Amino acid sequence: MKKNSVAIVGYGNIGKYVLEAIQASPDFEVAGIIRRDPSDIPHELKPYKVTDSITKLDKVDVAVLATPTRSVEAYAKEILALGINTVDSFDIHGGIADLRRSLDAVAKAHGAVAVISAGWDPGSDSVVRALLEAMIPKGITYTNFGPGMSMGHTVAVKAIGGVKAALSMTIPTGTGIHRRMVYIEVEEGYDFEQVARAIRADDYFVHDDTHVMQVDSVDSLLDMGHGVNLVRKGVSGQTQNQLIAFDMKINNPALTAQVLIAVARASLKQKPGAYTLIELPVIDLLYGERETLIKQLV
Repeated sequence: MKKNSVAIVGYGNIGKYVLEAIQASPDFEVAGIIRRDPSDIPHELKPYKVTDSITKLDKVDVAVLATPTRSVEAYAKEILALGINTVDSFDIHGGIADLRRSLDAVAKAHGAVAVISAGWDPGSDSVVRALLEAMIPKGITYTNFGPGMSMGHTVAVKAIGGVKAALSMTIPTGTGIHRRMVYIEVEEGYDFEQVARAIRADDYFVHDDTHVMQVDSVDSLLDMGHGVNLVRKGVSGQTQNQLIAFDMKINNPALTAQVLIAVARASLKQKPGAYTLIELPVIDLLYGERETLIKQLV
């Protein structure tokens, strides 16, 4: 069976789990790993080509962007312009429509596909929310995250001047409201209060109840577990009091990586353009023959 080649762009928390997900997928193989410092090769990457540019790889069908959210657009445009599909886990909800519009033009111009915001939220949870709304058209959905580590928020904190190490925890307080608990180590020469103000003013935190605390060791607090509880209550047809809940407890980067690989598979079946996960046929995410999948799942 011909395997499709996947390049991993970035090798942090998500990139490591993307590698594991590719290794476990019968229809994919690793084309290579893109790192800022290609001389830094961990033991598990020794069997693969590690480089600083995707143009140095022989053949790439899909690039998984395991990069910070704020660098996704630049990487995606560069790679789409080469005619290579991209998938990412861009997680700034308010910026998704703009990113989709921006990448759609580039993807169509170069005959490629971009699937954006394809982690577990936004991503697979978005599909669950859409399904719940189809089942209960009139009502309210509450998305309650955590308690757990938010990778996007943690990366955003690490990018702020004066932060040596960081951990951002999401604590649900109910009805879709969350508290952000941010733990940081401060670089020598920086004032903690100034750093804390910069964190609270960042777009990732400015709309939430954010508490910033200085600690001696972030590593001693680190746990990548996370979760979500989705609840929708409302009306089906004209019948009141319909209530559906969806709940999961997960390893955050591992699930993000698995969804990205499923979406990479689906990207190869779409026409050129940019998509979000709710626009893709669910069956396209799965490995296997269509008739067999229908018999198993319908």
